[in-house]
Amino acid sequence: MTETVDAPARPSPSTARTREGRAAPSLDGLEDRWSIRWQEDGTYAFDRSKDRADVYAIDTPPPTVSGSLHIGHVFSYTHTDLIARYQRMRGKAVFFPIGWDDNGLPTERRVQNLYGVSCDPSLPYDPDFTPPAKPDPKRPVPISRRNFVELCTRQTLEDERSYEALWRRLGLSYDWSYQYSTIGEVARATSQRAFLRNLARGEAYAAEAPSLWDVTFRTAVAQAELEDREIDGAYHRLRFTTPDGAGVDIDTTRPELLPACVALVCHPDDDRYRRLVGATVRTPVFGVSVPVHAHPLADPTKGTGIAMVCTFGDLVDVTWWRDLRLATRVVIGRDGRLLPEPPSDVDAAAYAELAGLTVTQARARMVELLRAAGALIGEPRPIRHPVKFYEKGDQPLEIVSSRQWYIRNGGRDADLRAALIEAGRQLRWVPAHMRHRYEHWVAGLTGDWLISRQRFFGVPFPLWYRLDERGEPDYEQILTPSEADLPVDPSIDVPPGFTEDQRGKPGGFVGDPDVMDTWATSSLTPLIAGGWERDPDLFARVFPMDLRPQAHEIIRTWLFATVVRTRAEFGTLPWHTADISGWVVAPGREKISKSKGNATTGPNELISRYGADAVRYWAACGRPGTDTAFDEGQMKIGRRLATKLLNASRFVLGFITDASPADGSSTGEASANGASANGASAGLSLADVTAPLDRALLTRLSDVVEEATAAFEAYDHSAALSVTESFFWEFCDDYIELVKDRAYGDGPAARSARATLATALAVQLRLFAPFLPYVTEEVWSWWRSGSVHRASWPTRDELVIDGDPEVLAAVAEALRGVRRAKSERSLSMRAEVSQAEVRGPRTALDRLEAAADDLRAAGRIADLRLVPTDGDLTVACTF
Repeated sequence: MTETVDAPARPSPSTARTREGRAAPSLDGLEDRWSIRWQEDGTYAFDRSKDRADVYAIDTPPPTVSGSLHIGHVFSYTHTDLIARYQRMRGKAVFFPIGWDDNGLPTERRVQNLYGVSCDPSLPYDPDFTPPAKPDPKRPVPISRRNFVELCTRQTLEDERSYEALWRRLGLSYDWSYQYSTIGEVARATSQRAFLRNLARGEAYAAEAPSLWDVTFRTAVAQAELEDREIDGAYHRLRFTTPDGAGVDIDTTRPELLPACVALVCHPDDDRYRRLVGATVRTPVFGVSVPVHAHPLADPTKGTGIAMVCTFGDLVDVTWWRDLRLATRVVIGRDGRLLPEPPSDVDAAAYAELAGLTVTQARARMVELLRAAGALIGEPRPIRHPVKFYEKGDQPLEIVSSRQWYIRNGGRDADLRAALIEAGRQLRWVPAHMRHRYEHWVAGLTGDWLISRQRFFGVPFPLWYRLDERGEPDYEQILTPSEADLPVDPSIDVPPGFTEDQRGKPGGFVGDPDVMDTWATSSLTPLIAGGWERDPDLFARVFPMDLRPQAHEIIRTWLFATVVRTRAEFGTLPWHTADISGWVVAPGREKISKSKGNATTGPNELISRYGADAVRYWAACGRPGTDTAFDEGQMKIGRRLATKLLNASRFVLGFITDASPADGSSTGEASANGASANGASAGLSLADVTAPLDRALLTRLSDVVEEATAAFEAYDHSAALSVTESFFWEFCDDYIELVKDRAYGDGPAARSARATLATALAVQLRLFAPFLPYVTEEVWSWWRSGSVHRASWPTRDELVIDGDPEVLAAVAEALRGVRRAKSERSLSMRAEVSQAEVRGPRTALDRLEAAADDLRAAGRIADLRLVPTDGDLTVACTF
């Protein structure tokens, strides 16, 4: 019977044949065995004897320590590890530290909820304090600041141990001796030193000014920490009294701020209100006279076209207040309630109706008062509108006046802003379009960087203030420590020239009560990890660093802040390249995160289910800067790949060495037969590769090496994986099947096949090593000494480059045609073919002729006929 079949698409990969009596090797247990071995052997230890030119330094993101890591962390941190492993194999001494971002509000909130406590700095320290046996976050137990900080420290240490265990299991190749935390002594000293130098140069300053304020956490927050959230609200139309008695109406979503009103504002070109500009109007209910001004930010199309300016309802109010030099009437306190006493010129009796109420309560009461006064025009009109929130907060932000510390970041200095935009253009961005996010953020800054927080678990400002004769702090007389004494805690330590008994007394001193924003510390990670002013030799070898890997949503915070700090201190960029990762998204394209509660399957569970290499494979498939779907199906593919690599390697090694273990367990040592630099074993070398098919395979592999290398150099790890994986399946499905009969034989042709198999395996193990560190190390240990992760990255020089890859393509295409014919007849792949007739162009048949014996053996073909014709290659089989 004869069938003619066009060359088909690639069939499902075949299973590698195992030696008689040998159990299949297993992926199970590789993580435990090799993670311990790597640590014992110092496989990833940084060689600090290398000159800076031979070092590749990474400014690793310190993950926030606030519970547990999720799959999004695994995704982005794996990407960085791919680059670290590649650079290490390229001969670089890779400086790959790991830190923990363990200070700040996330940690405080976790401790408050976990232990059922709250911090009250007025309480004394209790050395015998024990957290409640049954914590109740709704009724927290107040404790001293020192007790609270001790609980935070205890909890972060516990969380960090679990983080480290996961990172080791995932196979992240950190040098764990370079581990730090952002609340540790080194980080505190570095943060305080950098701040004191900012202060000395005039880059840091304190100011009493309107600040964005989170009423839940009772702390100021920075512009970079804001997010808009849509909430329900309502427009209320209020009528102000004009000099002519006609009245003027304004629309507002915040009628409770009426006692804080300081002006009305219209657009300069709005003819409706031109007559009022320069005049005064009276507020309803409270009867306060306020001026009417023109300002270009007023929107004639919004509401009635004239706006009420209050101190302060939103950031536009702050702009109008500052530009028009308006009065200040503050009514919202730091607790989110209306202050007990009214501004001096506000009717006290009317204000008493609002005093002490929450914002929501005051809004409702104010509507009642307006309605009773006949000043509410119509009923409130429901709307949905965006409101500013602190990114970690639950309540809309307020704006209160407070004394805060700032660092100049170009928000009020056009020249500095332009310089920082230019600094961003000197940075290599991966992907390149991420630079636009940086520039958009810097160009849109409206103020300097607010770095102080009214919290507890953070780096204290290293400052004290003299107290005057009344015991009030004189903020002009700042007391600072020597850099040699850092870190200091001004709530415990004493400034130079003073004694503890002068604390809080007239003529004495008081410590600054605030702590630094966590970004003020994290912005110094290159300095903290690199040993700035602590280890000058190390710092000279790693700074400026080569790489900053991070997520795109913190370009405005971590990346920009680090550029600001290092430019101020050193006049240079902190790194050469910023590699920006995307998000892991749920099926609905929503970012997976702890705060959203959609990180349902933990990383440890996934590793237990599929193996670390499979999870890494899924992560590596995600392109730089691109959001990637959480897909366990991709992890299954990764496990299948790792299993195939294990089995195919054992099969190949069966031809060239006796080192592959019979039970699939690791020997951890190279075979006595050894292996040459290019991977050939048992006395084989590249000179033995003579057969056209073998030379074609290695030439094709040389192209793969070149493509994978170029992809890694471009920080495109997914492209490097794709080209490597594609070749591997060609190698398994086509080449091994074509040459295995020849490889079992003797003579030059057999030696050619075995040398090619050995060389190709050694190269592919190294190409896969950054992605699949466990299975590649396992196979490497069967026949090579040392670690594959310390082996050199493959190059074209160790391969044949003068073969014709089309020989392999032509023979593989014909073999697929034979397989297809057998499959369609439901025959075994080992079924004999009495005759196979291959038709196609003469050039293709000439290439096929060069490997005809391998095709006959692989296809079990008794009679192979090659017939030149026009058109595509076809195969007709007779069984």
